Amino acid sequence: MRRGDRGARSSGSIWLLAATLTVALGGCGTFAGLAQSDEALTAGLQERGTSAAELTPPRPAPAAALETERSGLDAAATESAPADLARATVTEQRDVRGAEVAGAEALRSLLDELDGRAAPASAVLAADAGSALAQSAQDPLDDFEEEYDPWEPFNEKMFSFNRGVDRWVLKPTARAYMFIMPEPWQVLISNGFDNINFVPRFVNSLLQGKWGGAGRELGRFLINSTAGIGGLFDPAKDYWGIDKSREDFGQTLGVWGSGPGPYLVLPLMEPLTVRDGIGKVVDGFMDPLTYVLPFFWDRLGMMVGNAVNERALNYELFQGFEESVIDMYSAVRHGYLQRRQQLIKE
Repeated sequence: MRRGDRGARSSGSIWLLAATLTVALGGCGTFAGLAQSDEALTAGLQERGTSAAELTPPRPAPAAALETERSGLDAAATESAPADLARATVTEQRDVRGAEVAGAEALRSLLDELDGRAAPASAVLAADAGSALAQSAQDPLDDFEEEYDPWEPFNEKMFSFNRGVDRWVLKPTARAYMFIMPEPWQVLISNGFDNINFVPRFVNSLLQGKWGGAGRELGRFLINSTAGIGGLFDPAKDYWGIDKSREDFGQTLGVWGSGPGPYLVLPLMEPLTVRDGIGKVVDGFMDPLTYVLPFFWDRLGMMVGNAVNERALNYELFQGFEESVIDMYSAVRHGYLQRRQQLIKE
C-alpha cells in the first residue's frame, strides 16, 4: 500500500510539473512575441531616422512653469518700456535743439549785420531786438547744458511783454520814423551816438588789458570827432579801416573771473545776466551823456530817440529774424549767452 501510494504521488507530481512547464512556455512565447514586435518597431524607426522619444506626445507644462514664463515676458516688456521712452525723449530733445540751431543761424546773420553799427542797448529794446547780440562762431550746442535760467517762468513773461511792446509800440513808431527820416540820416544819427559812447569801450579795454582795443577807440574818437564832423561820419573805418572794440564792464567782470549768474529778462530791456546787469550800471556812470544831460527826462528822450532810430535802421533784419525762428525765447537766450561768452574769450 505504501509503495502504491508513493507511485501515485510520483505520477501526480510528474503531471503537475508537466502542466507548469506547459503554461510557462506558453507565457514566455507571449512575452517573446511582444519583445520581437518592440525590436522590429525600434529597427524601423532607426531606418527612418526617428527616435521613439520624438513620437512620445509632449506632456503639458505645469501651471507653475507657465506662470514663471508669463512673469518673465512681463518683466522683459517692463524693462524695454523705459528704453523706448528714453529713445522717444532723446528724439524730442534733438528736435528742440534742431529748432534752436535754426534760430541760432538766424541770429548769426543778424549779428553779422549789426557788428559794425555799434547798436546801443536801447536799440534792442524788445526781446527780438536783443537777438542782435547773439550767437558766436562756435557750434550752437557746445555749451547747451551751461545755460543757467532758474527764473525762466518770470523771464518768459517779461520776454512776451517786451515782444508786445516792440510789436505794438516800437515797430509802428519805427515804421513811421522811416518815412520822416531817410536812411542816410539814420546812419548819421547812429554814428553820432556811437562816437559819444566811446568812453565805456575805451575804459573797459584798458581794464581788460587790451591795449590795442584802447588805442583803436582813442584813434577812432579823435578822427571821427574832427574829420567825421563830431562823429556823424565814420572815416576811421571807411578810410583807415579802424574798427571799434566791443568792450563793456560786463565783459570786464568776466575777464576778471566773475561768473555770468542767472539769465535775466527785464521790462523794456534786452536780455541780460546778473553780471551784465551790474556791468550796465557801471557803464552808465561812464556815459558822457549822464553828465552832459543831467536831467532824467532829457536822458530818457535821448535813449528813446536812439532806440527808435536803431529800430528803423535795422527794421528788415529784425523782420527776417522774426519770420525764421520758431522758439524765439530759447533762440535768443542761447544766442545771447553764447555771444557773451565768445566776446569774453576774444
